[in-house]
Amino acid sequence: MDYMTLKQAGEKWGVTPRWINYYCSSGRIPGAVKMGTVWLIPKNAEKPIDGRTKKGKDAK
Repeated sequence: MDYMTLKQAGEKWGVTPRWINYYCSSGRIPGAVKMGTVWLIPKNAEKPIDGRTKKGKDAK
């Protein structure tokens, strides 16, 4: 399986790597694994819905 880093996922989804770290640590990205201090995210993973926005709240 191909993986991407926090930085690559952030660029792909238009959010900061810190948000990607939060998504990974809270289990919101299926298939994300932590290797030492680095999160590895599957390249085919979808961006989690952001519940803070009206659009995200309607999608639930």
